[in-house]
Amino acid sequence: MKAAVVYESIYGNTHSIAQAIAEGLGSAGAAHVVSVEEAARMDLSGIDLLVVGGPTHAHGMTRTQTRHAAVQDAMSRDKGLTIDPSAGGLGLRDWLDALGPSSGRAAAFDTRVDMPELLTGHAAKGIGKKLKKHGFELVVDPESFLVTGDSGLLPGEQERARRWGEMLAMTLSDEQQPST
Repeated sequence: MKAAVVYESIYGNTHSIAQAIAEGLGSAGAAHVVSVEEAARMDLSGIDLLVVGGPTHAHGMTRTQTRHAAVQDAMSRDKGLTIDPSAGGLGLRDWLDALGPSSGRAAAFDTRVDMPELLTGHAAKGIGKKLKKHGFELVVDPESFLVTGDSGLLPGEQERARRWGEMLAMTLSDEQQPST
């Protein structure tokens, strides 16, 4: 199986989750982690599973304004946040809007503050809808990985992401088993 885990990350949390998912997928074959910027230059044909994720901003996927505001906020105060090297580039929403008709299997994830979804939103739902609109089949429901109010991953979230990647790999291998 060949998988690509495409991520958008501002503070590095979604990037870390993407890497953990790829580690979990690794048991079933090659899983490459690529930023949205890199994905825009990629040929997605030949990918058996496309996993796409980003941070939740203002109840959904980031927009140009929310990405810039998040970077400015982190830089204007001493919050101890590190800006992900890919933060200044293309956003997931823009990449998904530019994606042409496709097919194949996909999964969606996000990172969001550890509060009720009603209050935070859930970017993965929007990511999943856009993937389906382009012709992808979602193999699992969209998943959220949680961060603190100070924008750090909650303890155990990377391990949970790795297990989610393993579950995705098992789901795909079960689908590829011949029926008897």
